[in-house]
Amino acid sequence: YVKIAEGCNNGCTFCIIPKVRGAFRSRTIESIKAEVERLAAAGVKEVVLIAQDTTSYGIDLNDGKPLLTTLLKELTAVEGIEWIRMLYLYPTFFSDELLDLIVNEPKLCKYVDIPLQHVNNDILKQMNRRDDRNDIERLLKKIRNAPTHITLRTSIIVGFPGETDEQFEELCDFVKEIKFDNMGVFTYSQEEGTLAGAREDQVPEEVKEERFHRFMQLQQEISAERLKQKIGQTLDVIVDEIDDEGIIGRTKADAPEVDGLVYIENLSGTPVKVGEFIKVTITHSDEYDLWGTC
Repeated sequence: YVKIAEGCNNGCTFCIIPKVRGAFRSRTIESIKAEVERLAAAGVKEVVLIAQDTTSYGIDLNDGKPLLTTLLKELTAVEGIEWIRMLYLYPTFFSDELLDLIVNEPKLCKYVDIPLQHVNNDILKQMNRRDDRNDIERLLKKIRNAPTHITLRTSIIVGFPGETDEQFEELCDFVKEIKFDNMGVFTYSQEEGTLAGAREDQVPEEVKEERFHRFMQLQQEISAERLKQKIGQTLDVIVDEIDDEGIIGRTKADAPEVDGLVYIENLSGTPVKVGEFIKVTITHSDEYDLWGTC
């Protein structure tokens, strides 16, 4: 993981981070590239770029205009790094230029993580999110219509203060329509010192839990169907771990620690090392993980 910025300017009403970590502050391109070069020299093959709001990278260095694509072009030139992945790509500054770079640059994983949190316009406004449902749908349509498949990941909060049954159903219908590849689902957590935390219309814990489990079940079904389509395909996999039971790795569609895994049986007997890229033929799947042979 390489942190490219600290702090946040968004002021979401459910989040304490701006008070704790301050305003958004980007590292220089030079310092980030130097860190990635050191990692490459140490044998690292995949870097994951993170910030509280990754698409805002550089706004404080460039008169309010993001510099993420400029940074990415520098990092893709680093020898030894084969996969570059980005997390926490807020929709506001997700530009056409960024999408084109993801599509056309081989080192950039065809994977975007866009933390949406909700899609109901009233809830989004109460969360102090900058984008409304139309903005979100316009961006997701562009990504889905890209000339190559891009894995879509998001994060969703259920049980935000005042969330009605109808607003929750709207969220469920939206997810059924978009069919995200990967998703993190969270029940709203009442943070002391936040505007949302001070509200009196908190959703009861049992209602939050019921919505969480319903939503998880919905996403499990979507994920299982998507992974089933990969059976029979031969995919590039990075090896994360080797134990007595076999090899464990990930595809480009899976970020470390938050997405699914590939459990691999080595039928060829060829020695495999952690950090190596191998070709794996997928034989079966479940709701989140894949199994295959090499």
